[in-house]
Amino acid sequence: MQDFIHLHVHTYYSILDGQSSIKKLVDKAVGNGMRGMAITDHGDMFGIKEFHDYVGGVNKGRKKEGLEPFKPIFGCEMYVARRGSKENRQGKEDMGGYHLIVLAKNYKGYKNLIKLVSNSWVDGFYMRPRTDRADLEKYHEGLIICSACIAGEVPKKILDGDMAGAREALEWYHRVFGDDYYLELQRHEVRDPHQRANRETFPLQQQANKVLIELAHEYGIKLVCSNDAHFVDQENAEAHDHLLCLSTGKDLDDPTRMLYSKQEWFKTREEMNEVFADIPEALSNTTEILDKVEIYSLDHDPIMPFFPIPESFGTEEEWRQKYTEQQLYDEFTTDENGENPLSPEEGEKKIKKLGGYDKIYRIKYEADYLAKLAYEGARNRYGDPIPDEVHDRVKFELHIMKTMGFPGYFLIVQDFINSARDELGVMVGPGRGSAAGSVVAYCLGITKIDPLKYDLLFERFLNPDRISLPDIDTDFDDDGRGKVLKWVEDKYGHENCAHIITYASMATKNSLKDVARVEKLPLAEANALCKAIPDKLPDGKKMNLTNAIACVPELRDAEVSTDAKMANTIKYAKMLEGTVRGTGIHACGFIICRDPISDWVPVSTADDPDFKGEKTNCTQYDGHVIESTGLIKMDFLGLKTLSELKEACAIIKQTRGIEVDLDTIPIDDAKTYELYQQGRTIGTFQFESAGMQKYLRELHPTVFEDLIAMNALYRPGPMDYIPSFIARKNGKEEISYDIPCMEKYLKDTYGITVYQEQVMLLSRQLADFTRGESDALRKAMGKKKKDIVDAMKPKFIEGGKKNGHDPKVLEKIWADWEKFASYAFNKSHAACYSWVAFQTAYMKANYPAEFMAAIMSRRRDQITEITKLMDECKAMGIATLGPDVNESYQKFGVNKKGEIRFGLAAIKGVGDPAAIAIITEREKNGLYKDIFDFVQRVSLSAVNRKTIESLALSGGFDGFRIPREDFFAKNNKGESFLDTLVRYGQMYQAEQQEARNSLFGGENAVEIATPPIPKGEQWSNIMRLNKERDLVGIYLSAHPLDEYKVVIDALCNTKCAELADVNTLADRETVVLGGIVTNVEQKFTKRGDPCGFVTIEDFEGSGRLALFGESWGQMRGMFEVGATVYVTGKVVSRYSQYGNKDDNGPKDLRISSVEYMQSVKDKAIERITISIDVSQLDSQIVTELGELAHESPGKTQLFFQFVDQSKRRRILLRSQSTAIDVKPALLNYIEQSSALSYKIN
Repeated sequence: MQDFIHLHVHTYYSILDGQSSIKKLVDKAVGNGMRGMAITDHGDMFGIKEFHDYVGGVNKGRKKEGLEPFKPIFGCEMYVARRGSKENRQGKEDMGGYHLIVLAKNYKGYKNLIKLVSNSWVDGFYMRPRTDRADLEKYHEGLIICSACIAGEVPKKILDGDMAGAREALEWYHRVFGDDYYLELQRHEVRDPHQRANRETFPLQQQANKVLIELAHEYGIKLVCSNDAHFVDQENAEAHDHLLCLSTGKDLDDPTRMLYSKQEWFKTREEMNEVFADIPEALSNTTEILDKVEIYSLDHDPIMPFFPIPESFGTEEEWRQKYTEQQLYDEFTTDENGENPLSPEEGEKKIKKLGGYDKIYRIKYEADYLAKLAYEGARNRYGDPIPDEVHDRVKFELHIMKTMGFPGYFLIVQDFINSARDELGVMVGPGRGSAAGSVVAYCLGITKIDPLKYDLLFERFLNPDRISLPDIDTDFDDDGRGKVLKWVEDKYGHENCAHIITYASMATKNSLKDVARVEKLPLAEANALCKAIPDKLPDGKKMNLTNAIACVPELRDAEVSTDAKMANTIKYAKMLEGTVRGTGIHACGFIICRDPISDWVPVSTADDPDFKGEKTNCTQYDGHVIESTGLIKMDFLGLKTLSELKEACAIIKQTRGIEVDLDTIPIDDAKTYELYQQGRTIGTFQFESAGMQKYLRELHPTVFEDLIAMNALYRPGPMDYIPSFIARKNGKEEISYDIPCMEKYLKDTYGITVYQEQVMLLSRQLADFTRGESDALRKAMGKKKKDIVDAMKPKFIEGGKKNGHDPKVLEKIWADWEKFASYAFNKSHAACYSWVAFQTAYMKANYPAEFMAAIMSRRRDQITEITKLMDECKAMGIATLGPDVNESYQKFGVNKKGEIRFGLAAIKGVGDPAAIAIITEREKNGLYKDIFDFVQRVSLSAVNRKTIESLALSGGFDGFRIPREDFFAKNNKGESFLDTLVRYGQMYQAEQQEARNSLFGGENAVEIATPPIPKGEQWSNIMRLNKERDLVGIYLSAHPLDEYKVVIDALCNTKCAELADVNTLADRETVVLGGIVTNVEQKFTKRGDPCGFVTIEDFEGSGRLALFGESWGQMRGMFEVGATVYVTGKVVSRYSQYGNKDDNGPKDLRISSVEYMQSVKDKAIERITISIDVSQLDSQIVTELGELAHESPGKTQLFFQFVDQSKRRRILLRSQSTAIDVKPALLNYIEQSSALSYKIN
């Protein structure tokens, strides 16, 4: 048997074409005794670093066993432009290209390969990433080439009968690559006569192979054979066939769809010897290539970008002249005070790790400039002279940054953060994560929280014992993030910057859905399978289909179902689960390099998330592996809260003329703490949930530290400590410390350990742990690394005893830490985000209307959120009004009365240019007096007829006291008032322009009669509101359900949005909901039965009802769009009519009755009881209640209950003369009065 390795292999990174995982391929190759293998995905190198790392792990084990290393060959099946240059993009022929296998022989070859692949994406992409001969020749060194499958240039031209072209191509590749060019043979013979597979390929392969063998002998070029592997094992062929259906959007039974031969599995050496027994040299030559290939590492030390230091500070060359290598050695191998030198052996290791003296000169130069900036910042922050404590901390941190080689990192970060704030007008967060523990970061303006004030620790962020790179995550306002990235690219070079790729794989449910579609499994059955999969599996099992099947009976039944479609769905979904099906880019990760990125890793392109319609570069290796290549990752995050704060500041300036500096707001502001104490946190950051509001009301926070602690505690695990924290804060539980000196670090949290930093500080205080040791302890406890924790315990006990502490108490402290430290939170992050939260609460407390307008502007596309915020405005006593041309701004704004107005630009059909034109004219020449004044003054090119129509329908002209319907009423000529109005405005402006240009005219010379306003037929309330909602997205001036709010609140037990998951309603004996019908779809089932799907909406959201057969026939007349309906139903098992009463199976809501809301209100709201606190009763309440009752006569009995709290007495009286219709006006009045409350029935 000839030895053999695979040189042409596709993993699942040949997206939706390959199905093999790298792990399974390598494991099979190693298990079969192969000495190595290549990976050659289509046009990309996405999987190469994962391949490198996995083989590295395999080889560690092989080394221990005394085995030769398994050799990975890094490659790519590239596309070569068919018409010469890859710049050609003129037709179908240029889409894609000839296939070519390109393998890296050594590290130089790898560098050239990543250049070729990167260029094919950045410069050559046209349907596919394409290279060309010019690039292949330019980057040929260190590469091995194989002619590929029958889509390769030489075999394709042979099959096309173009022998001259085939010879020309062969001669060109042979000239450029010499003995590293090989002709590739493939044989994919389908031997099973019953198998549906591609049988056309094999004869073509044989036809090409015959000529390739002849040419090989003629030109002295060696042959290799391959199997073009696309899946691991033969039994995966059908799963791969399903994958191709997903890729092409075809059904399994489509007679025209693409087929593979199903012979493309990763064959063993024995199988390949059987296929190519007649050409043994083609087998053995694969190992000749293997022997040419070197083993090399793709890992690299950090490749720090160069920060451009101003020449006024000095040059790097001056530093090289100024300092000797011995001086650098002494500085970099001692502590910040020049003491405690490393041993000569450790010192040399340090110098080597930093890249030698050549690199250290650069580090020293950057470190000195960083120190200059840091001390300048310290003087600004802490005063001049700098306090000793600050000076010592800054000196220590700078030394760590320098001796770890990272000063350039901090220079770059402070540069783009300060430029964002000062040059670009972008709002930047106060910091996030452990970076807030750095005083240097605070002095540089990277963070805004003083670490010394809040006991935040630098070593939690960076210390010599941590091998990871510094990681500073920065929040920018949503709109500004793209600006900052563009600024960074412009400064450091676009080719030196890139986003980080992400891979989307088939998750458990998606694999089921995808395969079910291809199998044509009925949608209801596919959905039932997906719904059967829980969000989490028991006992902490990893979520995958195999484990889910073991846990879920329905899935086990499906796996062995007699229904072939059902069984195949499970079978092939298991095989395809985890397959990569697409790429994206990381939400925040961004690479800045000192060289072009493609010097180090392959680059691809993606749609730019910040600039629509543009492409951006991204790395082909994802975030899990990218940093090990040496590239420096920085996280640029968009935080919507910052956008909301920025918006609020703009609105305050717009309405009040005040500039709010959020960095200098008082941290002891009484109104803000009052807001927190009352739990009025809707719309604020981090503290908005109902649970948090409850705890805030109990806690009564009075200092910022209370907020930091609550932010850290309010999460699973530490939440159990909240009641004790609150009790201690309020003096209801004793505050005690195991050892008195612990008070120093636990005082702010009332004796409870809340933060990781507290564990670190106490381990130093009690047992003399070093900074590095305390961070190692924090990390080990947090990640539950029991062996490390156990190893550190004796040091803690002994160190504590040495300091005079009781060993039993130390044991207790350690036990408490072990229990809680895995939950303990990063105080640096909690402090930063609590500051952002405080800023939002401060704005809400001090500028309530402006703040609410800002967050409504930023969330205007989230209808449910807007509804919630409007309810909050109502509770705050702030009116939320529709658009008005005399008061509205572009976005939500605040008028002079402190009411919120809907923005003009948000009205469908208006947009920014028209809104700006209306506002500009209003601010320049005053309010519009009437509708005629409006059309006389605004630019009718910007504000056209469609715009005026949208303004009329949305209520923008309501202030002119013209009913909306009148704009559409017609005169005796059949013209609508809208049309005559626009024509009037055009004539007026034309005459005015003419008068200006006239020698005799003037501004006042224009006199044109205004058109009469015809009276239109009055619209119903629902018609008016629906037209309004069509344009602004929500009901603003009123809600069609307002009349029936009492019914929904008192009688309904289900919200419309809950219909999204009927299974969650199964515990309700009867499901009752009410709402307005917004959409109706009539269809027929596959059996021909009628069915209907009704969208119904209430105050909080919408849901869909499904009715079938007779139910639909009987009830469809009730479901007219705009009807307000009261629906009753019951949740039943989907297949109950077939005798299947499986309680755990899929459920449906079966509708039993539908009634109109008004009918229900008339008969079901029998009585309303208004409770009155007699201590607050006065004549005004009596008068106003009487007026409201008399204004709404109806059928509901009216009762009054008088409550005397002091004497604990209640008197119930019934109104004999008055029965009422329970209207919103009455309920709103009761809800807004502290003296009143009500009860229905």
